[in-house]
Amino acid sequence: MVDRQLRRRGIDDERVLRAMGEVPRERFVPEDVCERAYRDGALPIGEGQTISQPWIVARMASLLELAGPEKVLEVGTGSGYGAGVLSRLCDHVVTVERKPLLARRARQTLAACGLRNVEVREGDGSEGVADRAPFDAIVVTAAAYGHPPRALLHQLTAAGPLVIPVSREGDEQLLRIRDGGTETIAPVRFVPLVEGQD
Repeated sequence: MVDRQLRRRGIDDERVLRAMGEVPRERFVPEDVCERAYRDGALPIGEGQTISQPWIVARMASLLELAGPEKVLEVGTGSGYGAGVLSRLCDHVVTVERKPLLARRARQTLAACGLRNVEVREGDGSEGVADRAPFDAIVVTAAAYGHPPRALLHQLTAAGPLVIPVSREGDEQLLRIRDGGTETIAPVRFVPLVEGQD
């Protein structure tokens, strides 16, 4: 996966590549799709959600440009795999999942893998986690409609990046927002970011 899917497609952050090689992706997918864990594609994880393809996990992690001592917020825990990768790149990860079953599974899997610097929260990720703010970086694994949630921007440190897919009139792009500027990275397809109560 690291050599064939990631290096060949432009992922050159060695820390990210090492993290992708260290976190056992097969532990974060349901048993019935386990044999496809390392294929170049998203996989269903239940509750209408998916685990992103390895390349997008690596690309989003690399866009954060983590050096090691950071505290990172992830919105959209899903299986916990992305948080697991981030846990190898920074000091502490807070990840938020609105679906209790997925949050519980992710918490169990991360603990079983010995990834102990990840805190899994249940709730509306679009509101961030105010009691843990500010964050040195934030990554969102669901597509916001129109613009990023304001709460997330307010919970970033001054120069911290926000990496988020944003959908506008059917066009979905991965953006990196930092220092008051917005950089368009690539067209993507994510599940929608649900804001507010169900």
